Amino acid sequence: MNTLRIITLLLLSVSALAQMQLFSLQEVKLTGGPFKNAQDVDLKYILALKPDKLLAPYLIDAGLPVKAPRYGNWESSGLDGHIGGHYLSALAMMYASTGNAELKKRLDYMVDQLAHCQAKNGNGYVGGIPQGKVFWERIHKGDIDGSSFGLNNTWVPLYNIHKLFAGLRDAYEYAGNKQAKQVLVGLGDWFTELIKPLSDEQIQQVLRTEHGGINETFADLYILTKDKKYLETAQRISHRAILNPLIDKQDKLTGLHANTQIPKVIGFEKIATLTGKTDWSEAAMYFWQNVSQTRSVAFGGNSVREHFNPATDFSQVLQSNQGPETCNSFNMLRLSKALFLDKNDVSYLDFYERSLYNHILSSQHPEKGGFVYFTPIRPNHYRLYSQPETSMWCCVGSGLENHTKYGELIYSHSANDLFVNLFIPSTVNWTAKQIKLTQRTEFPYQNESELVVETPKPQKFSVHIRYPKWAENLHVLVNGKVQPVDGKPASYVAINRTWKQGDKVTVRFKTSTHLEYLPDGSNWAAFVNGPIVLAAKTSTDDLKGLFADDSRMGHETKGKLYPITNAYALVGDPATYLSQIKPINKLRFSLDSLTLQPFYEVHDARYQMYFQTFSKEAFNEQKARLKQQEAEALALDASTVDKVNCGEQQPEVDHDYKGEKSDSGYDDERFWRRTRSFIAYQLQNKNRAGKYIDIRALDTIKPEQVSFVINDKPAEVLSANGKTIRLNASDDEVVRLKIVAVNGANTPRFNQIRILTH
Repeated sequence: MNTLRIITLLLLSVSALAQMQLFSLQEVKLTGGPFKNAQDVDLKYILALKPDKLLAPYLIDAGLPVKAPRYGNWESSGLDGHIGGHYLSALAMMYASTGNAELKKRLDYMVDQLAHCQAKNGNGYVGGIPQGKVFWERIHKGDIDGSSFGLNNTWVPLYNIHKLFAGLRDAYEYAGNKQAKQVLVGLGDWFTELIKPLSDEQIQQVLRTEHGGINETFADLYILTKDKKYLETAQRISHRAILNPLIDKQDKLTGLHANTQIPKVIGFEKIATLTGKTDWSEAAMYFWQNVSQTRSVAFGGNSVREHFNPATDFSQVLQSNQGPETCNSFNMLRLSKALFLDKNDVSYLDFYERSLYNHILSSQHPEKGGFVYFTPIRPNHYRLYSQPETSMWCCVGSGLENHTKYGELIYSHSANDLFVNLFIPSTVNWTAKQIKLTQRTEFPYQNESELVVETPKPQKFSVHIRYPKWAENLHVLVNGKVQPVDGKPASYVAINRTWKQGDKVTVRFKTSTHLEYLPDGSNWAAFVNGPIVLAAKTSTDDLKGLFADDSRMGHETKGKLYPITNAYALVGDPATYLSQIKPINKLRFSLDSLTLQPFYEVHDARYQMYFQTFSKEAFNEQKARLKQQEAEALALDASTVDKVNCGEQQPEVDHDYKGEKSDSGYDDERFWRRTRSFIAYQLQNKNRAGKYIDIRALDTIKPEQVSFVINDKPAEVLSANGKTIRLNASDDEVVRLKIVAVNGANTPRFNQIRILTH
């Protein structure tokens, strides 16, 4: 590529960024409605956390005395310090959004303590990773043994430290803490020196393990300092195994851990805006299109058990109690925002809005607080919520941030014009132009929004109002006079005039309810009104673990699975499905004995969001077939005391996976793990109820090629039948299972391990 071409691309990139810009969080204030409530509830949760407990992992690693014991749960089991990084971001953004002085006090204190840790370490490093100095020294020397979540048997260390990078960046950018920038630059310099001896091949080997958006934060360091070494590092630590297929427009996502990939792509997009790498930006667009349009359910979330399911088969998503993960939508919103600003394409806002209302807003309890990890779409299931003292999951970290920054994209601006992107009660102060806009609305309960302009002197500019894709029509009035609407859905309607104090714009639109089917073409559909997904509370029975304890798997629901065949179904001619719902009031609809309402209002209950649709003839036939299949699956679950899905990230972490010379993959729509040395898991045999351990593989299991050890003793093999082997379970409540390869040859690809009562 010649120099002129590069300069042209850079100018185009700068021009695009100049066309559409964000307001600062300080300039936008929420004034009411569910988003303001969510912000207030999140503020209480943030203040309930104790900075000294979050700082403890950093002080321990630096050899400094702790001021309080660290938190338990994930903060004491390998991911020590990750919530501290998220907490910096949450403090900074909530302070910017609210001006609460206690938040700034806490932020400044935490940054100062981190600076002390950095000074004590003496080389720019600061982190909470257990045995961090030993771990990083091994990496520096090129001693690398990585899998999808374990790097040298350490739980996602680059993902962990990325949270600190991002937190320090946000502390500086949103809250103006200059010391945070100093610590961030020192940390960035340490990291560039750490990886300097590594070859590109070794770096790509490191990047096999989940590493968050660390490439993005180095691009941010370049923006902050203009030092090219950071931009070079950002490109060097971009994962080519993900990037290259996306550049070639190849869908290689099925089976991958979803939230591992999304932050990488945010980094690809940011690097593209700084370097003119149009193929990287096109890769990000291709990824966004693929995930948002073919891999996402109605509320905007994606994945099952944290992994991308086949785009042609959502059956696992429907069956699992581990539906889309909140972290995924947290990052898909960040990617949507980045692409919207870069491309000036309103379609990114349609997905952003859908995910914001239906996943992000619903992922926090609106009264008691607490964040949701998994949002299942399995009919008649439920979600559970974190608690400040017990829960330190990844979705707590992103959850702390989610509700601090609702003001980020309600409005945007170009050099001269103001854009109204979302209908949320709020004010925006365009300080540079001395323009204030107040938006009064009860949307989505009322399809109208009123905008009032305040300006000390008449000014000529355009107000661009988003014409949403879901709106069946749009009417605009200025000071009561109807304006011609020159626009269509998924665009902006521009009102250009000389504005004066008190000018009022009224926006009205029409919405209707429609059925939105899953992307796989199956007969499951959700009711959607405008951008709002509707769901029905079905019962409040057996909400086990509704507010999470501190157990290792406290983020998963423990209540029983109700048969899907018992769920409400839409039966008859397709033309009659929508006519079965009757409006009650304010986004409430009756469906026989059920009441449909916005999903974000549904809490403390089992619910149904997706409904199966049948002709009368197909209903009885399919119901009988599914009933038999589900009875078998539920019987297996009922006899299962504990299980591990081998090769899946979170189940393996939850069961204390250890291994050497091991790899994992996804074939025939199933995950697997194998080894040329050993792999080991720790399972729970609660009340010693389990009598057998069944191990299933994708290949034939030959006992002479692999050995099994339970609690340091050779296991008793009860039966071996092709791809399944049954062992006698230990009488202990904790069962440590070790699988050892014989003579260094690859074991079969193990898929699942269960402790069974019979």
